[in-house]
Amino acid sequence: MSAQTLAEKMISKNHMGINIASVTIGVGILTFPRSLAKATGAFDGWISVVISGLCACLIGWLLAKLAARFPRKTFFEYSSIIASKPIAYILTFLVCIYTMLFVSFEIRAIGNIAKQYLFYNTPVEMITLSFLLIVQYSVVGSRIAMLRLNLLFLPVVLVVMFIVLLFTTQLFEIENIRPFFSSDWRSLLAGSKDVGLSYSGFEIILFYTMLMKNPQEGTRAVTLGLSIPFLLYMTIYMFVIGVFSADVATNLTYPTIELAKEVEIPGGFFERVESIFFTIWIMTIFNTCAMWLDITVLNLSSMFFNVHKTVWVLILSPVIYFVAMLPQNLVDFFTFADSVTYFGIAVVYLCPILLLIIAILRGVKSNE
Repeated sequence: MSAQTLAEKMISKNHMGINIASVTIGVGILTFPRSLAKATGAFDGWISVVISGLCACLIGWLLAKLAARFPRKTFFEYSSIIASKPIAYILTFLVCIYTMLFVSFEIRAIGNIAKQYLFYNTPVEMITLSFLLIVQYSVVGSRIAMLRLNLLFLPVVLVVMFIVLLFTTQLFEIENIRPFFSSDWRSLLAGSKDVGLSYSGFEIILFYTMLMKNPQEGTRAVTLGLSIPFLLYMTIYMFVIGVFSADVATNLTYPTIELAKEVEIPGGFFERVESIFFTIWIMTIFNTCAMWLDITVLNLSSMFFNVHKTVWVLILSPVIYFVAMLPQNLVDFFTFADSVTYFGIAVVYLCPILLLIIAILRGVKSNE
């Protein structure tokens, strides 16, 4: 393979940052204002967003440092170097379980929300299955091409979100955000925990650093990738509280979509802006699901390299769909989301950080 061809298959620091931003802006952006308003009970939830964002940046920086020590190597390969192959097999299998669960959560969320706001008479099972089939098609293709879709989709999503916020400015009421700084530190920490799911996604740096032109820039990519959702979450929360108030926001299942429903474009050109917003937002969820499923396949292929990627996709998809259909109602669905978050904290946050500490103490680093 020529150097030019290899360079074309690599991604830059900015591209990785956009990938991280795209995978982070998922289902959590629609629900976090409700859980945050419930935890803090006030406008002060923005402080929880800051705390959670800083923690995410710190953890992401550590994960990027780990992956950068072993450029061009998969998670399984550098885990084997640090902690032996048996432990690497266990850790990689746990990562695969986590990523599969995350895909199940995302496609079920698509089914629930699409049925509620777009396809009233379509069974949620069919909506979820249709979306999963599209994700399958994306994953079996080129990995770099799939990642480059974020360069096309993310700007569109951000522009639509900016338009929604712009036209809700006139509905913003100062009284809804008063009093300031009325929450105690326990409430703020609880809010930070609740908003943690919304920052999930930056851990893809563990698996895609090997595709970067300069793996040492992974830490900058994480900072760039998290800064976009950080600013977006801050703005959305402020507008949700300013328009609805904290008391009302706690009773809204999807406050961000409800915010889009309040938009009235002059001239009545668009009657239902929330449908347009949701349709555009599906682009981000599509990329998120595709990347998580691709990471699952990538990790399995690194352990069992004789199995073709398409075979793994066909094997995993029925399992993902079955798990996605397990929650019977919204309470079960949000409980499932919390369980996935806690499992992910242990598997893709704590374990890799422990691997980094071991690698530093032992002086282990790739020869490349």
